[in-house]
Amino acid sequence: MTIIYVDADACPVKNETMKVGERHKVQVIFVSNAWMRLPDSPFAERHIVPDGPDEADKWIAEKAGRGDVVVTADVPLAARCVDAGALVISPNGRPFKEDAMGMRLAMRDLSTHLREIGAIREGGPAFSKADRSRFLNQMETVMRAAKRMSEAQR
Repeated sequence: MTIIYVDADACPVKNETMKVGERHKVQVIFVSNAWMRLPDSPFAERHIVPDGPDEADKWIAEKAGRGDVVVTADVPLAARCVDAGALVISPNGRPFKEDAMGMRLAMRDLSTHLREIGAIREGGPAFSKADRSRFLNQMETVMRAAKRMSEAQR
């Protein structure tokens, strides 16, 4: 059975994720380090992990598997979930694909290094309405694929 895991601490698409989860009648687990207000739905579940670096990521990576969907912007978490067979999508609607994970990890490491040495200072572009729309469209596609994978496992 498909489950949607959301790396919720800084996720800008909680409501959109919940809409897709409700439409497909699947459980949506919001994982965070602290309590936060969630969309009101019988399909929404909150899981609070202990304080500490990457605790939410560790929990999601241990749980997510083939036929599940993970919503995260965290590239190392995405890589672990893709390796486990989950379908992973970023909040801006870009899916994480197995064949591109090496490049995405390398680009993340390069950006981190450039920020550390002061070569770049600004963060990424602001989250836009186009990102939100792309997320909803792509999430629907990813959800259908995940449900097919989950059904094939039975």
